[in-house]
Amino acid sequence: MVNKQNEMRRKGDFASNGENLKENKERIATRQREKEERESLVIWKKPVITVNYFVRELFLTSISFTQRTLSYRKSLFAGVIICSCIAVLLNLKGPHEVIVDLAKKKLLWSFYWIGLGVLSSIGLGTGLHTFILYLGPHIASVTRAGYTCGALNFPEPPYPDAILCPDNLDPSWLVSIWNIMRKVHLEAIMWGAGTALGELPPYFMARAARLSGHDPDDEDELKEFEDLQKKKENPEGLELLDKAKLMVEELVNRIGFLGILVCASIPNPLFDLAGITCGHFLIPFWTFFGATLIGKAVIKMMLQAMFVIITFSDVLIEQVMFFLQKVPYFGLQLQKLLQKLLEMQKNKLHGDKSKVETSSNPLSSVFETFVFIMVCYFVISIINSLAQSYHKRLCKTKNKQD
Repeated sequence: MVNKQNEMRRKGDFASNGENLKENKERIATRQREKEERESLVIWKKPVITVNYFVRELFLTSISFTQRTLSYRKSLFAGVIICSCIAVLLNLKGPHEVIVDLAKKKLLWSFYWIGLGVLSSIGLGTGLHTFILYLGPHIASVTRAGYTCGALNFPEPPYPDAILCPDNLDPSWLVSIWNIMRKVHLEAIMWGAGTALGELPPYFMARAARLSGHDPDDEDELKEFEDLQKKKENPEGLELLDKAKLMVEELVNRIGFLGILVCASIPNPLFDLAGITCGHFLIPFWTFFGATLIGKAVIKMMLQAMFVIITFSDVLIEQVMFFLQKVPYFGLQLQKLLQKLLEMQKNKLHGDKSKVETSSNPLSSVFETFVFIMVCYFVISIINSLAQSYHKRLCKTKNKQD
């Protein structure tokens, strides 16, 4: 009798395991199909559905953001009071207007560069490299203006659109690497701070996943980190890129603040993995963000700004001109083009509008076209990303109902 019961129990367990295996296979197949559908939601393949999902996700995200904002009533009330006081100060006449206008100008200029830094770092699926498109050219323009004018005591921002050489040269603003760094330090630091803020989403995502348990529907975001953990079991078969990723993870996990600071202080395309690692191992927020802010806004930006300044200095420009003389076929044409561009810049900085207007700048047109294409691609990537997020939302709702 006992043997018969044990045999029936074994048959029941076997049938149950078979059913579970079948359900797991069906679940994996369903998720794979949903993933393929989600990846096909791009504006050049399914424009109508993609735009429809984008609008719906944008609407739901706006509602969610509004509800979260309203839940912090004390902070919201304090913010309203502060904004009201600022509005009164801006419209109130008096001797304080000069200070208020200066503060307003500096704040707007700072927020502009912080926003560009966030766009460069967070990307919402792709990064708009605003250092190459905006900050780098800005530092280069100030550098060339300094060398052309002989000093850097031209007006404060907004520039480079309105840079004009000063009539009187200030001895304390003569051209040097240090003075150029002083001239662009606000823009560089604010842009670096923006890139540090853009590194927070991977950190919070991994931290939430660790605290709440792994959600199979969010496996796309953490897939790179999970694959890397699996590859640790077979270190002999690791590729060079995987070894670099593991080195970043070990550096961040073992050294902590200093490790994060080192990773943030150098141009590092793998820093997203550092943020995920910090979130996964529950490294304190201020340890991660403090090291990231110092590394990106101070150390890394100083190195990048110095590189641009040295690259566009008179010494290096002269060496480039000398090198172009020795280049066969196209060397002389390129040298003449560079000389023409430098002459146009000199005329513009000295306020000679007649010579500037009659001259054309083909490189400027190419650069403006490139910037326009990059911005369009960035906007399209945001639309695709939000549309895919709405598809994931629909799949989650469907799976819960099933």
